[in-house]
Amino acid sequence: MYEHNGEKYFIVDSHMHYWNAAPDNWVPGAEQYAKGWIECFHAYQGLGPPETHWTIEHFQKYSEDDLMKDVFEDGHVDVAIFQPTDLKEWYTEGFNTTERNAEMGKKHPGKFIYNTNFDPRDGDLGLEELKRNVEEYGCKGVKLYTAEWNNGSRGYKLSDPGAYRFLEAAQNLGIKNIHVHKGPTIWPLDKDAFDVSDIDHCATDFPELNFIIEHVGLPRIEDFCFMATQEPNVYAGLAVVIGGLMHARPKFFAKVMGELLFWVGEDKMTFGSDYAIWEPKWQVEGFVDWDYPDDTYSDYPRLGVEGKKKILGLNAAKLYGVDV
Repeated sequence: MYEHNGEKYFIVDSHMHYWNAAPDNWVPGAEQYAKGWIECFHAYQGLGPPETHWTIEHFQKYSEDDLMKDVFEDGHVDVAIFQPTDLKEWYTEGFNTTERNAEMGKKHPGKFIYNTNFDPRDGDLGLEELKRNVEEYGCKGVKLYTAEWNNGSRGYKLSDPGAYRFLEAAQNLGIKNIHVHKGPTIWPLDKDAFDVSDIDHCATDFPELNFIIEHVGLPRIEDFCFMATQEPNVYAGLAVVIGGLMHARPKFFAKVMGELLFWVGEDKMTFGSDYAIWEPKWQVEGFVDWDYPDDTYSDYPRLGVEGKKKILGLNAAKLYGVDV
């Protein structure tokens, strides 16, 4: 556990990855998309401290040893939650699959929770795959990418009838936590496919599910906050918020955190490093020390030690039944 100024923090990294975006995994004919995607990811890493930047070659495919050191040995993380993203239109074996995550997780008992994913455009075959993954890997959550390309389609909405069919199936399989990428776009995906309005529908219609909105809808922070405050089962996932803004845009970070604390509250916010875009070490240490930069932000709620403990681990532990 991370200790600072006499306080102990149980850290749950609720949004991280183990990807392979090396050139030998690029789909022939789609190389420009596979290359552009990972280069866009790599550009986001530039928003972190300079000493944490990687070469593009390392970033494309890092090792299991790299991950274990960066996340657990150096990064203060106690439990990490894998969030898969397939992108099989561009990556032959997938970018970051359920299977790749789970196989690694099996080597390190107690360190990882591995979620799976689904795409309602896959129909009956997708439902069968979801069932297999839950039964084989014990998944308690899914990660959804509503902007992912699939056989000519460039996105879907979680308010679509097909998506409801999958949400019902996931709930019946024991899935509780629905992580949805709703934030900055990555080339070549479409920005509009990340709009948060569909969450307003499905969160109301599936009150037994928890909707963790990763990246809090950025740049649509106001839209997200006004929606999330009325939906008791909508949570703010802080991946990108901390990694992308705390160092590079400290004043904007203070505004975003202030809006989230005012509307959503510290009980419904979860930390995610978004590794390997950013390493967790500097994010955890910086967030524990963080406060508003000046009195300009005096109309926002303050965030104390107990609130930071909730955000950095206790909230996610509660969602996933982790024994702290």
